[in-house]
Amino acid sequence: MRVQKMLFKLIIAIITISVILPGCVKDKITKTYTILTPVYENKATVLSNIKIGTPESIKSPGKIYLYGQYIFLNEIDKGVHVINNTNPANPVNLGFIDIPGNLDIAVNGTTLYADFYSDLIAIDITNPQQAKFSKLLPHIFPDRQYANGFSPDTTKIIIDWIKKDTTIDISGGQGYGGWFNCRACLAYSSLTPGVVNDGSKNSVSVQGIAGSMSRFAIVNEYLYAVNNSTLESISISEALNPQLVKSDNVGWNIETIFPFKEKLFIGSASGIFIYDISNPSSPERKGNFEHLSACDPVVADDNYAFVTLRSGTRCQGFTNQLDVLDVANVNSPSLVKTYGMTNPHGLSKDGNTLFVCDGKDGLKVYDVSNVNDLKLIDHLQGMDTYDAIAWNKKLILVTSNGIRQYDYSDIKTIRLLSTISITH
Repeated sequence: MRVQKMLFKLIIAIITISVILPGCVKDKITKTYTILTPVYENKATVLSNIKIGTPESIKSPGKIYLYGQYIFLNEIDKGVHVINNTNPANPVNLGFIDIPGNLDIAVNGTTLYADFYSDLIAIDITNPQQAKFSKLLPHIFPDRQYANGFSPDTTKIIIDWIKKDTTIDISGGQGYGGWFNCRACLAYSSLTPGVVNDGSKNSVSVQGIAGSMSRFAIVNEYLYAVNNSTLESISISEALNPQLVKSDNVGWNIETIFPFKEKLFIGSASGIFIYDISNPSSPERKGNFEHLSACDPVVADDNYAFVTLRSGTRCQGFTNQLDVLDVANVNSPSLVKTYGMTNPHGLSKDGNTLFVCDGKDGLKVYDVSNVNDLKLIDHLQGMDTYDAIAWNKKLILVTSNGIRQYDYSDIKTIRLLSTISITH
């Protein structure tokens, strides 16, 4: 009986405390945001200052382009690093071209093409160490916007962001379902760059090699560029004077483009589209292959296309795999086989060797001579990989920590040649 009375008193005490405390104790709940304030500059001033400057540290590497002895590496939203790669064991950072809003690059002869937020610009690199702006082609990427509603302007450009952490009181339900005016809270740009020419007599001339994440492809005298929904055909017969010739609606959430001979393989969040460019000024859609929603860079040859699908992106997919497609009949591509991956990004192919950047699971190297039974040759771990270019038995690999170059002349013993590390 005594024990029951004690338990009864304890329950009463707990109930009393739970009723009284909310009335006399008020917890302060806070939430911290990173606020970004844009720094504007006159657009004409920015364009006049697009030229090569002193080398800068690599901090946020993006798309990559190999042309001759040079590597052009995008610094996300900032510009382009120009690297002399005459000796892959000792690459030399020559300088940095300041291009606000830059994500993609391509090179034709002595001209560098780059996106400049929503515009396309041509830069004279006759002497890469004296690179300078030549021409602007407006509104090639109309869907490109700044974070949180800040849109490109015809007269001003955002050249930087001032970051400031701000802590606010969200007690009383202002957070967790409440509303806070954070027009410029921190947001990240979306990253939406193959031996392209196989060396045969029937090959189409391709000026340089892009990574598989690229939105640009140069074939002969045309630059093909994709934005969110459109394939833009741009004549570069006058290299420093690009002219938009035709725009073709492809679909939605277009991400990448890969050229092979007289075909363009265009990757989107929902599938692969194949275009014929035997008439270069007027690409003709041939076939397409649909897949589950996922980001999907692609490389291809005469018979097969290799496509990586990954989750954890704006594409909202939940799939992580490598698909092999039969594209011998471009009008009706079909799935051959699917291979499981961790979180695959870019890829590159040299002959029967396929290099797959599997995100934080490193680089995977496959023998693809039998597409129904890919053989893992090597697995280089301990790095977060993004994109790759394999050419002339040398591999250029973009990772979260910078660029790594390898010699794979002996595919069974892939040898590290050099690294260019990022600076935090």
